[in-house]
Amino acid sequence: MSITGRPQDHRSFPASLAGGSDLAGGFPPGFLWGAATSAYQIEGAAREDGRAPSIWDRFVARPGAIFQGQTGEVAADHYHHMEEDVALMARLNLRAYRFSISWPRVLPQGTGPVNERGLAFYERLVDTLLAQGIEPLVTLYHWDLPAALEDRGGWLVRETAQAFAEYAEVVARRLGDRVRWWLTHNEPWCSSYLGYALGIHAPGMHDKQLAIHAGHHILLSHGLAAQCLRSLLPREAQIGIALDFYPVYAADERPETLAAVQQADTFRNRWFLDPLFHAEYPELLFSTLDVTPPLIQANDLAVIATPLDFLGVNYYSRMLVRGAGAGSAATTSGNPSYEVVERIPGASYTAMGWEIFPEGLEVILTRLHREYAPKALVVTENGAAFEDHWHTGEGVHDWQRIHYLQLHIEALSRVLAQQVPLKGYMVWSLLDNFEWAFGYSKRFGLVYVDYPSQRRIIKDSGQWYASFIAAQRR
Repeated sequence: MSITGRPQDHRSFPASLAGGSDLAGGFPPGFLWGAATSAYQIEGAAREDGRAPSIWDRFVARPGAIFQGQTGEVAADHYHHMEEDVALMARLNLRAYRFSISWPRVLPQGTGPVNERGLAFYERLVDTLLAQGIEPLVTLYHWDLPAALEDRGGWLVRETAQAFAEYAEVVARRLGDRVRWWLTHNEPWCSSYLGYALGIHAPGMHDKQLAIHAGHHILLSHGLAAQCLRSLLPREAQIGIALDFYPVYAADERPETLAAVQQADTFRNRWFLDPLFHAEYPELLFSTLDVTPPLIQANDLAVIATPLDFLGVNYYSRMLVRGAGAGSAATTSGNPSYEVVERIPGASYTAMGWEIFPEGLEVILTRLHREYAPKALVVTENGAAFEDHWHTGEGVHDWQRIHYLQLHIEALSRVLAQQVPLKGYMVWSLLDNFEWAFGYSKRFGLVYVDYPSQRRIIKDSGQWYASFIAAQRR
């Protein structure tokens, strides 16, 4: 995806952000307006009711791995506040809630005996959601591999792919009569590259070649699980996977930069897209990374390309790249063949340092529809961290997040006008939570969590989102 031009300036905010009904219309009646979370980031109860350690429980214990040595051991304590949190979802008028299941809470050893208390928690969650008229979207894997499986090779061995399919079967047999929307994995690019090449996510390895092997086994596990789910679930069940996308833009017109755009797009977007939809890895992937292909056994790619009912799209920002050697205000981001521009004059940024670029959401959704033609698309994550502050007795006035949501929802309206089969939008995130290597220093939530007291306070953005969803029902 090669798109050049100056970034649009998003520093001018509208005078009034209170109402939600003034946004562009065009959303169908059954559109899934929701929010998302993940198990390790919110649940806590890390040592309770039979849950065993995950690779993240181990990784957070490494000195220097996480901001201020923080962990997800308590997090937002959702495990003990589940009913309260679902009541908050109802106050926010959510029609859908995307959450992940903790594999080591359900199968402490990764395979074998089921932890009934762990599985029962998710059954209660699903029933509580349905009682409030909220559609559950279940993600089976959001990075918390059971530590017992890591001890047996983790994602570097094929056996873990089969173990994942067995885990999917356990969950589907218990929840399949009530859950309609299923995602196998969340952001396998992050599980593979951040976990095995850059070492900033669990399990904390530093070898690009290992990332390629892990990525292949994660893809294989997806295909095996998708086949298992399809065999067990009702015909109307929707089975998908959530990938994270960064549309790639050229910082200049030099030939080296135009080549860099293709390399970056292959590495950041097509690595997982092409096997899922075309049953092949992109041609430039392994040469770009200077690695050898994974060991691909007969029928692997056919399994990986098991047809999907929908594709989950996680979108936060874009990549602006240029050919290596053109300047200094950039980073190689682990790849020596191009540079990623970190700061753009006139652009606005979130507290994560990510450029606010809502046009990219429209670009990626329309491109996916045009080039890969999934049956349906759901924005499974989109949101922003800002410097939120709460003073006792007052609300949290996060007007920047309101404007961020407005801009991205307007992009959705434009996408639907182009006949793209978009079915839903999940804000990341419902609650402030443990933000991986950043610990509790970054807040993405529609709901503020005061961690010492575990008190929940709906932010102004949450109030705005509730108002917007209510307006869509009229």
